[in-house]
Amino acid sequence: QVQLVESGGGLVQPGGSLRLSCATSGFTVRSYPMSWYRQAPGKEREHVATTSRTGDITTYADSAKGRFTISRDNVNNMMYLQMNSLKPEDTAVYYCNANAWWGQGTQVTVSS
Repeated sequence: QVQLVESGGGLVQPGGSLRLSCATSGFTVRSYPMSWYRQAPGKEREHVATTSRTGDITTYADSAKGRFTISRDNVNNMMYLQMNSLKPEDTAVYYCNANAWWGQGTQVTVSS
């Protein structure tokens, strides 16, 4: 059974940092690119960042460039999103994705 489980979300002040984690099981992680998406209230889900199968190629939404870093650990079946200089507009539920599989999401709230 495929599972993707996000963690690490929470409430943070503007300018702060969070590190999201995605724990995976039930599939061969190294076979797939993996991504982070987010969905803010009343908005469509949007792409945040993608890492290639080996992690050597990463792509980011313009909103994430320079502030977020995606990484993966294929040995331990994990993916991460380091988020720095957080802004209120980063508030959303963040989802882990691989192939057609999704996690349940983790809430990130940026507010003073």
